[in-house]
Amino acid sequence: MIAIASDHGGFALKQEIITYLTDKKLEFKDLGCYDEASVDYPEYARLVAQSVLSNEAKCGILICGTGIGISIAANKIKGIRCAVCTDCFTARATREHNDSNILALGGRVVGGGLALQIVEEFLNTPFSNDQRHINRIAKIE
Repeated sequence: MIAIASDHGGFALKQEIITYLTDKKLEFKDLGCYDEASVDYPEYARLVAQSVLSNEAKCGILICGTGIGISIAANKIKGIRCAVCTDCFTARATREHNDSNILALGGRVVGGGLALQIVEEFLNTPFSNDQRHINRIAKIE
């Protein structure tokens, strides 16, 4: 299961990603927000992080206006490795090298078509299990 949430700035892109996940028959849980009324992104970062850490979700997707604020909030939570990605290379690299468990996107930065490619890359790329990356992740933790 994939946990997904956004603030108001990421709401429209979240809806596009939900359509993609539905079309791909991927199980997900929408943790909010549910419209474009102004909300505080740290609350949604926390909800997705808790879902990932409890193993309810295998990974998460967070969206705010830039992806930056919501990723900072998520990364404050021990055990979360959230990466803002604006292209497919960084989405693949963060999974292979950092075993990132949450993807952050900027709804005002990345268009829908590219965002869906980034999501696909993130979801379909496994961690390399290379010892050098395992060692580096241990140092982060």
